[in-house]
Amino acid sequence: MVAPRGGFLEIVTMMWRGAGLALLALCLAACQTSVNEPAPEAALTPRDKQLLANPPYKKVKPLELYQRHVVEYSGTEQPGTIIVNTDKKFLYLVEDGGRAIRYGVTVGEQGLAFKGEAVVGAKKEWPTWTPTEEIKQRLEGVPNFVAGGPQNPMGARALYLYQNDKDTLFRIHGTNQPEYIGMAISSGCIRMLNEDVIDLYSRVPEGAHVVVI
Repeated sequence: MVAPRGGFLEIVTMMWRGAGLALLALCLAACQTSVNEPAPEAALTPRDKQLLANPPYKKVKPLELYQRHVVEYSGTEQPGTIIVNTDKKFLYLVEDGGRAIRYGVTVGEQGLAFKGEAVVGAKKEWPTWTPTEEIKQRLEGVPNFVAGGPQNPMGARALYLYQNDKDTLFRIHGTNQPEYIGMAISSGCIRMLNEDVIDLYSRVPEGAHVVVI
């Protein structure tokens, strides 16, 4: 039998990593005690308040389950780590003291979602959007470029996910479609309420560890 490419050591490493991600999922599933805490307005800049005052979309509050909560966390990831559970549609920011902030998110459709580990390679406020050729082929009527602002699908903030110093083209960003929080309909990126992504952005530096399971 021919051994798979990469050899025995790489296979063992992949097995251990897979087991670690499975254990992480179990730890997150055990996060039961939670307190609903809306994102604080302290992170909003004057520009944020102006642009979000009358957005060109219907402001919809997600189900209570997908609103911002502070929850217990018993896993081993270090404070400052972002964990995205694509099955549950939650993003966690691990904090000190056995706690995490849990946000509801929109995740990628089946076959489009990013899985694995990455780092926050860049951060931008009110980012512009330049759709990839793949997105333009898959979705009709997509423009070549959209300026930053509340009409932009990228929303108020964007965290750009990198692996090995290369942009994966996956992002954690805001949204102008809050009605889809808690669903799997995106092109692979992780969408958050604009108020929530502003809060996350204010807490997470470049280089932060990201785990998507």
